[in-house]
Amino acid sequence: MTIDAASHHPPRPIRVVLAEDQILVRDSLKVLIDTTPGLATVGEAGTGAEAVLLARRLRPDVVLMDVRMPDMDGIEATRRICVAPDSAGVRVLILTTFDLDEYVYAALRAGASGFLLKSATATELLAAIHVVASGEALLAPTVTRRLIAEFLQGPQSTPVVRDLNDITQREREVLTLIGKGMSNSEIAEHLHLTVGTVKTHIGRLLAKLHARDRAQLVIAAYEGGLTTIPDGRRR
Repeated sequence: MTIDAASHHPPRPIRVVLAEDQILVRDSLKVLIDTTPGLATVGEAGTGAEAVLLARRLRPDVVLMDVRMPDMDGIEATRRICVAPDSAGVRVLILTTFDLDEYVYAALRAGASGFLLKSATATELLAAIHVVASGEALLAPTVTRRLIAEFLQGPQSTPVVRDLNDITQREREVLTLIGKGMSNSEIAEHLHLTVGTVKTHIGRLLAKLHARDRAQLVIAAYEGGLTTIPDGRRR
């Protein structure tokens, strides 16, 4: 594993740890990332436990985390990374397949900043890394919203009771639109606000609801009853 030492070449590249047990897949991801300007692989893990250790030791910007790995699965690894003080600021992007929906929801609850389907293109993967590294959450409305809605109503879900009494009416409106999968610019247009104002509201929501990032705000919108379960959901 290597550590980025190009501090004299601004801006600093986005530092990525790859957590994937299939060597061929991991090597392919590494080549893609390392040949893309502005990105750099700084560590590779073949198990969830190794991913946790690398996240704490290297403090990368993003951990690209597979769900199914030996020793410790990606969900537990994500939880340990997100709660550990020595890996604060490290963001996790989950790699999954569409038939592992319940893992996606569990990952978001564990603190992941989003997920990417393994059928994604190289362009989508690179864009996802940038989105998560910037502090946003990768939440595709057509996929994530439905998944969260499904598992909130399922017997395996134990919704967290969130007190929304301390948020303002405008913050409630913003949170509702976040739950619907809208971007900051879409929220700004819908509410006739500036993007900067929307970001301010989101910052206050994160603080008031003790949410780690936008992904957890989406969950808060569902658990708080602000966003309804879409029609046509899978049974």
